[in-house]
Amino acid sequence: MNVGGGVGAGGLMSGAALLSRPAEEFGNDSSIETMWAVKAYNHAEIYFNLLCSVDAKFLRLTPHDDLIYKVFREDFPDLNVQHLTDEVLKNSYAKQVWRNFCEKFKWFEDFSFGTLLRLDCEDEYSEENSTLVARIQFLAIELARNREGFNSGVRNRFKVMRDH
Repeated sequence: MNVGGGVGAGGLMSGAALLSRPAEEFGNDSSIETMWAVKAYNHAEIYFNLLCSVDAKFLRLTPHDDLIYKVFREDFPDLNVQHLTDEVLKNSYAKQVWRNFCEKFKWFEDFSFGTLLRLDCEDEYSEENSTLVARIQFLAIELARNREGFNSGVRNRFKVMRDH
């Protein structure tokens, strides 16, 4: 898979500095969109490799994991984090509830950065099993999956496949 879109390593490195600039400066620049996609893909790949390598129940994602998880379960006590759909995450009601949740974490660095989330936590990242969410949504859902034991099967299922 050519995630760099032909930009090359030098272009990606110089592009990384650009990504810290205000979005208003860029308009609809496709090379910037490509760099955002590459960054999101790289994050997903690193995270999945972590899930395949360690017991997810003990994985710490940020220094604020306890707070993020607590607020998430207060705001979404019944959300089934094991199996999600775009409809559950992005219908008009869900958008409002998520917006309110995200606002509570405006102080968190990169809280709104676009991040890939697996819809079914028992499967790996793929076009069919991924959706784009704000970083704080990703963290909240993945923290719940880790703490509630739903990501435990990933290590057993995919570690063997990745070792070969």
